[in-house]
Amino acid sequence: MSVASRLPSALRLLLVLLGVGLGLNLRDLSAAAGAPIPALPIPYGGSLLDNVLAVIVAVLLATALRPRGMGLIESLGLRGNGLRGPALVLLASLPCWLGLALLGTPNTALTALDAAMLGVLFPLAEEVLYRGLGFALLVRIVRGPWPLLALPQALLFGMVHWLGFGGLDGGGMALFVGVVIAFGGFIFAWLDHLDGNTLWCGLALHISMNLAWNVFSLDDAVALGWQATSLRIGTALLAVAALAWQVRRRRQHRL
Repeated sequence: MSVASRLPSALRLLLVLLGVGLGLNLRDLSAAAGAPIPALPIPYGGSLLDNVLAVIVAVLLATALRPRGMGLIESLGLRGNGLRGPALVLLASLPCWLGLALLGTPNTALTALDAAMLGVLFPLAEEVLYRGLGFALLVRIVRGPWPLLALPQALLFGMVHWLGFGGLDGGGMALFVGVVIAFGGFIFAWLDHLDGNTLWCGLALHISMNLAWNVFSLDDAVALGWQATSLRIGTALLAVAALAWQVRRRRQHRL
C-alpha cells in the first residue's frame, strides 16, 4: 500500500478534487507560470493535449490513492460490467437524436475527425477525469452517501464549461451552460452508480448526446431555448429511469 493511500480521508478528498479541478487546465496553469506547453502540431492539438494531460493526472492520482488490493482499472471505474446497461442507455438517448433532428438541420461541415474528437475522445477523457477520478475513485476511498460524493465533480464539470463560455464575461448564457452541464455531470455519475460504479453507462450517454449535438446544427436561440433544454434533461432522466428499471429487474431475478 502506498503512503498516499494511508492519508486521512479528508486529505485524499482534497487531492482528488484538486486533480479534478485542475486536470484540464494544466497548460493554462503552466502558461500563467511562464512555461507554456505548446499544442500538438495536428488538428485539435491543443484540446487533445489538454485531455491527455487530464487523463494522466487521473491515472497518477488513482495509482497513489486507490485502496490496497484494488487494481488501477477498477479504481477508475473502467472494469467491464456487461453491455446491457450501456445498450439500454443508448436506446434511451434516441429521443435526443429525434428531437434535435426536428429542431435543427444536419451539420454538413462535420468531419469524421470532428466526430471522433468532439463526440468520442474528449467525452472519454472527461469521464475518466470527472467520473473516474472524481466519483468512482472517490466512493472507494471516502465514506458517504453517493449523491453527496457525486456533487463536487458535477459542480467542477459545470464550472470548467462555464469558464469555457466566458465565465463572468459570458453573462447569463455562460451561467446557463454551466448549470446544464453540472446537471449532466451528476446524471452521468448517477448512471455510473447504478451500474456498479463503472463508467460505461455514463460514457454511453455522454458520447451519444455529444454526437447528436454535433451531427445537427441549432441556432443559439434554439439550443438555449426551453425545447432543447427539456430535451437534454428529459433524455438524461429517461436514461436513469431505464437503467434503474433494469437494475431492479436484475436484482429480482437473483432472489
